[in-house]
Amino acid sequence: MVKPSPLDNHDTAKVAWTRYRRLMRGMALVSLGAVILALGWLRLSMGAALTLHMMIATAAGVGLSVMLGAALMGLVFLSSGSGHDEAIEDPFEDDPDLKP
Repeated sequence: MVKPSPLDNHDTAKVAWTRYRRLMRGMALVSLGAVILALGWLRLSMGAALTLHMMIATAAGVGLSVMLGAALMGLVFLSSGSGHDEAIEDPFEDDPDLKP
C-alpha cells in the first residue's frame, strides 16, 4: 500500500515550493557574489591577461555550479521538510538481518 505524500496536499505543496523559490532567489544573490569574487581574484592575479572569454567562462562555471548545488540541496530540504521522505514504503522494514 502506498502512503500518500504530504506534497499531494495543495496547501502543503504551496508552502514547500514557496520556501524553495525563496531559497533559490537568495542563492542567486550568493551565486552573483561568488562570481564577482572569482572575477576579482582572477583580475588581481592575472592582470591584463584576463580575456573576455575567460571572464564569461569563469562567470558561467562559478555561477552555474553554485546554482546547481543550491537547487539540489534545496530539493533535499523540500523533500525532508515537507514530510515527503517519511511517506515512502520501506521494503526492508521487516527484515531482521538489518535491525541493530
